[in-house]
Amino acid sequence: MCGIGGYFGRRDRDAGQHLLDAMQRVMLHRGPDGQGTWIDPRQCAGLAHVRLAILDPRPAGAQPMATGDGRYVISYNGEVYNFQELRVELEALGVSFHTGTDTEVILHAFRQWGTAALSRLRGMFALAIWDTEESRGWLARDGFGIKPLYYAATRGGLVFGSELRVVLEAGVPIVLDPASVAGFFATGSVPEPGTLIQGVEMLPPGQVLAWSEEGCHTQRFWEPVFPPPAPMGHLDAVQLASNALEDSVRAHFVSDVPVGLFLSGGIDSTALLALSARLGLADQLAAFSIAVDDAAADESAVAARTAKRFGAHHHVHKLDARAARESFPEFLDAMDVPSVDGFNTWTVSRFAHDNGFKVVLSGLGGDELFGGYPSFQRVPRLHAATRLISGIPMAGATMRHLAKLRRLPPRWRRAVDAVVAGGTLAASYRAYRGIFSLPEAVQLAAHYCGMDTNDVLRGGWPQETAVQGTGAQAISQLELTRYMRNQLLRDSDVMSMSHGLELRLPLVDRTLFDTMATVPAALRLQPGKGLLRQAVPELPAEVLNAPKRGFSFPVRKWLEQDFGAGFREVGKGLPVVAEEWYQKWSLMTFERWRAARL
Repeated sequence: MCGIGGYFGRRDRDAGQHLLDAMQRVMLHRGPDGQGTWIDPRQCAGLAHVRLAILDPRPAGAQPMATGDGRYVISYNGEVYNFQELRVELEALGVSFHTGTDTEVILHAFRQWGTAALSRLRGMFALAIWDTEESRGWLARDGFGIKPLYYAATRGGLVFGSELRVVLEAGVPIVLDPASVAGFFATGSVPEPGTLIQGVEMLPPGQVLAWSEEGCHTQRFWEPVFPPPAPMGHLDAVQLASNALEDSVRAHFVSDVPVGLFLSGGIDSTALLALSARLGLADQLAAFSIAVDDAAADESAVAARTAKRFGAHHHVHKLDARAARESFPEFLDAMDVPSVDGFNTWTVSRFAHDNGFKVVLSGLGGDELFGGYPSFQRVPRLHAATRLISGIPMAGATMRHLAKLRRLPPRWRRAVDAVVAGGTLAASYRAYRGIFSLPEAVQLAAHYCGMDTNDVLRGGWPQETAVQGTGAQAISQLELTRYMRNQLLRDSDVMSMSHGLELRLPLVDRTLFDTMATVPAALRLQPGKGLLRQAVPELPAEVLNAPKRGFSFPVRKWLEQDFGAGFREVGKGLPVVAEEWYQKWSLMTFERWRAARL
């Protein structure tokens, strides 16, 4: 787990080195264990790297790393959990290895199989590879988008990096992208592949970008899609899930340093601990929990009993409103792009780091894969209602007009959006997950970008992936490719890596997904994550029977009651009224980010 940056295209050596050094400086938090740069002998490319040493921490594992003959060079961020199996296969083909890293395996796999090697990697990754012989480069990102990868086309070629701030070091003009700004205020995160900056994009998950001086093109090598379900009985589904979960947890323990676990009182993180115990690995785990000053949100006591039950070493950090308020400025500074989430991950990541850990498991992804969110029940109901109303002639225009005449609550204004959009499932989902209504988001974008509202979406709404079907399967896909991808994964990467911590996600695993995607939706997405509960029968009753809270903090209470009048004044003078705390929060994070970047 590391940070990468670099460029493809001809640059003067001094200018290239200056850029690589600048990229390194702004991402040192991602790799405190070592730094390296490399420039192509023909001055056609340059790579930068900061290292968080997890596998084979010896100097031989440093990056950028080249093949023995120097033809291929890689800068790579992530972990590939099946690298040992691939190494055995490559050794049978005559490849010799000099380190115990997954980096060297990826490099030789690419040399052996080309871009076809990417579809064989199980893990999370963002990487850049340069071919010195043919002066060609490739960028690639894992299929779920766990690891971010930003890039921009410039006069001198392509620049790229693990964070937006890395790419901006190349002198990319910092001009707000109005559609992305509107997307942020509508959803609380910036919809991929756009960013808030014109000309800078995120490489879509599961895609490889090939670059040469003649041009560049992208190609998809994997994506999370649901094939037609296989005929399957209930007991077969339970056994399949149990085996697949064991396999994923086992794979995510591959490490040359100790492994920790973010443990809440919820089902997902508890399931990881129970599975670790089943595999005889729990006694190797250190579990990290946060105790908060709100009895309704505090899960630390449950987490402590769970850790004791399964034999993990438990650590608790107590956080109250005063401590949260004092740490908020540092948390906000860690944001690479604004978000309405992430403080919980930032806090527990700092706690794990302060206890000397570099690798921690998280239960993120269980709700999306096993149907745990309320959205699986509420979005279909909203969809049915908006679809019915949108079928009435002029319903959308009439409701939009009435919404202007009479101020509706925020959630109703977002529901009007779904009607205006024709009652589609994606529009209903966006209304459910939204922050501001679309007209309000456009007004805010116009205000911040200094343009007319009619020009904000001239280039179209931020790109969204197509949705399969209309039932629970479609909600699962929406949660995986919208909320999880655009917000949870991005926040998890930035907030954990701000403390030099590698966050591993056994429930966001390609092999696990490919297995579970064959299970009929009626079995996989049982209410209350029924299939996960049955696949891990070791789950304690007090965890199973507790109300769903997740790894959450009482942020609303802290902001509204304890952070003073400043928060209540957020949004004054804007063309849109921010009524809800989460709307004020989105404005606060955006304005702080904008002040720091522009």
